[in-house]
Amino acid sequence: MTTFIKCLIVSSTLISTVTAIAQSTPQATATLYENVRVFDGTSTKLSAPTNVLVVNNLIKTISNKPIEVPSGTTATVVAGGGRTLMPGLSDAHAHLYIAGVTADQIIIPNPDIAFLDKVASEQAQAMLMRGFTTVRDMAGPIFRVKDAIDQGKVIGPRIYPSGSMICQTSGHCDFTVPEQLPRSFGGPLTPLEQVRFSSIVDGRAQVLTATRFNLRNGATQIKLATSGGGESHMDPLYVNEFTSDEIKAAVEAATDFGTYVSVHSYTPHSVRRSIDAGVTVIEYGQLLDEATVKYMANKGIWLSTQVFDEAGPSFPPDVRARKHELVLNQGNVWSWAIKNNVKLAWGTDLLFEPQNMYKQNTELVGMKQFMTPAHALKIVTHDNAQLFALSGKRNPYTEGKLGVVQEGAYADLLLVDGDPTQNLDIIADPAKNFRVIMKDGKIYKNTL
Repeated sequence: MTTFIKCLIVSSTLISTVTAIAQSTPQATATLYENVRVFDGTSTKLSAPTNVLVVNNLIKTISNKPIEVPSGTTATVVAGGGRTLMPGLSDAHAHLYIAGVTADQIIIPNPDIAFLDKVASEQAQAMLMRGFTTVRDMAGPIFRVKDAIDQGKVIGPRIYPSGSMICQTSGHCDFTVPEQLPRSFGGPLTPLEQVRFSSIVDGRAQVLTATRFNLRNGATQIKLATSGGGESHMDPLYVNEFTSDEIKAAVEAATDFGTYVSVHSYTPHSVRRSIDAGVTVIEYGQLLDEATVKYMANKGIWLSTQVFDEAGPSFPPDVRARKHELVLNQGNVWSWAIKNNVKLAWGTDLLFEPQNMYKQNTELVGMKQFMTPAHALKIVTHDNAQLFALSGKRNPYTEGKLGVVQEGAYADLLLVDGDPTQNLDIIADPAKNFRVIMKDGKIYKNTL
C-alpha cells in the first residue's frame, strides 16, 4: 500500500510538471499578408497578387492561393490591398554610435558613455522605423546596444558590429594634437579610444592585439583604415596607411576566427595594397581608376560604397571641406563597378549630424542615377545580405536568410504603398509610404 501511494504521488507530480510545461510553452504567432505583390530581393518586377504567411519569426508559406493559418496559432491578418511586400532595407556602412551626436560630444576627454549608449539606442529605433531592419556597424562599441536589441530590451535593426576601427598613428581616426605623444611613446588613450570607437596602433603585434580585442568583444568583421580620410585632419586622401605586413596581420587574425577584413580606402594604391594583403571588402573607393576596379572584379573583391549628397556634411571651411569635394567625383566608380560586375554593397556612412539621419533613405534613392530602381533595391536587400554573410561562423543571424522574401527566410518585411521597383522615390518618405514595418516576425509599425 505504501508503495502504491508513493507511485501515485510520483505520477501526480509528473503529470503536474508536464501540464505546467505545456502551459508555459509560448503559443505560435502568425501574420498573414493577403493580396500583396512581392519584390523578393532579386526580381526585376513585382509578383502577381500573392499571400504570405509568417509563423513566429520566419516566412512559412508564399502562395497565390488562399493560405490557412495553422490551428492553435494566434494570427494577425494584414489586408495588403495590392501593396508591395519587400525585404527590409539594410545599410552596409552605418555608424550607430556616432549617428546621433556631434563631434564635440564624443571627441572630448572622458566622454559620457551612458549618454552615448542612450543616444545610440534612440538612433537604432529611428533606423528601424525608417525601414532598415539590418545594418553593418563600421566603427564603435555598439555591442551593448546590439545585445539589448537581440534580447528585446531595445527596438532596433539587426547589427553586424565591427568594434573599434583600427588605425595607425597619424591615420584616419587619430584626432590628437600633433604634439601629443603616441601611446607607444607613453601618451594617453585618445577620447575616441576611451569609448572604444577606435584603436590607434602601429606594427604587426599591435594590429594583432587590436583585431583580437574586437573579436573577443563579438565583432562579426574587422575594419581597418588603409588610406586618408575625409573627416580626419592629419592624413591627406592620398596617404597609404598601414604596411602590407600590418594589414596581413589583421587578415590572418580575422581568418583564424572565420571572418574577414574590410578597409576604409579611397585610392588605387591603397586598395591594391589592401587586396594583395588579403582584404575582402573595400569601403568607399571613390578615387579609384577603372584599372583598379577591374582588378577588384578579377579578385572577387566587394566594393561597399556610397552616394554622397552634393551638399555633403557641414565640414568646417578647411582642408576637410576640400577633401569632400574630391570624393564627390564618384559617378565613374559606380559605372565602372556595374560595367565590370564588381560585387556591390551600399551604405551611408552618416555620422556626427543627428539632424541629417533622414538621408539614410534619400541617399539610397540617389542610386537611381546609376541603375534601375529594381537593381538598387536588390543591392540594399539581397546583395548587402550576401556581404553580411561573409562573417561566416561569426554570423549571429543564421536561423533564416536575410534580404529576401522566400520561404524559410527571416520575416524582416516592409509593406509599401506603390511600386518601388519602378519608382525608387517611394523609399525617401518612409513615414508616409511604409505602412507596415516588421522585423523578426514582430510588427513595429502598422498604419493600415
